Amino acid sequence: MTTLSTPCIEFQNVVAGYKEFMILNDLSFKVHAGSITLLIGPNGAGKSTVLKTLFGLLNPKSGRILFKGEDVGGASQKSLLAKGIAFVPQGRNLFGQLSVYENLELGGITLGMPTTHARIPEVLEFFPRVKERLHSKASALSGGEQKQLEIGRALLLRPSVILIDEPSIGLSPMVVQDVFKLLRKLADQGATVLMVEQNVKSALMYSDQAIALESGRMVMQRPAQDILSDPHLQNLFLGGAPVPR
Repeated sequence: MTTLSTPCIEFQNVVAGYKEFMILNDLSFKVHAGSITLLIGPNGAGKSTVLKTLFGLLNPKSGRILFKGEDVGGASQKSLLAKGIAFVPQGRNLFGQLSVYENLELGGITLGMPTTHARIPEVLEFFPRVKERLHSKASALSGGEQKQLEIGRALLLRPSVILIDEPSIGLSPMVVQDVFKLLRKLADQGATVLMVEQNVKSALMYSDQAIALESGRMVMQRPAQDILSDPHLQNLFLGGAPVPR
């Protein structure tokens, strides 16, 4: 696991939401470089809204969002991608009638085709099962392969930050573990991962930090292992017994 030292992302008293309905309420927290940080909390706590606001899909009403010390609140998705921030939303976000290779090409459209074609082989090294199906339609892939393709498409941009929302939806437990292991590998190589995941106990085992939200505010930020090993925190935030190690 990574030593947490360098702030990469910082929310400072952020208020954000939809029209007059605010979901994030004076939210402040820090995410450190080269780590996996898991956002936890009940439905409606604001977890996915954090990712959408950070990626420019929602503009903060007030407060600041810093990326490596630079205020990026309200920046366009294009500029955020150029800065190295990639977003993998929940659900399926592929062009089903296009091939795996064509989906990868679209993922690198901002890079230009020569750069994209040069990077596709290095991305595919992370996904041997997807590599075997380059010329299959994306809709013919299994759920796990589709999620890997989505992540691979994001990796074409060589992001320093990966925002990923509910990666386990529709996947078997074995495939979910593969996705978590990949995210852990990317973090160990220096990427910063901010994740929302319904399978909290499993996700914590691959995470460095957890941030608990309630009503759009941070109520706790602790090392993931503290939550996994503390029965009180387990009951408070997870509602269950400690995970066997």
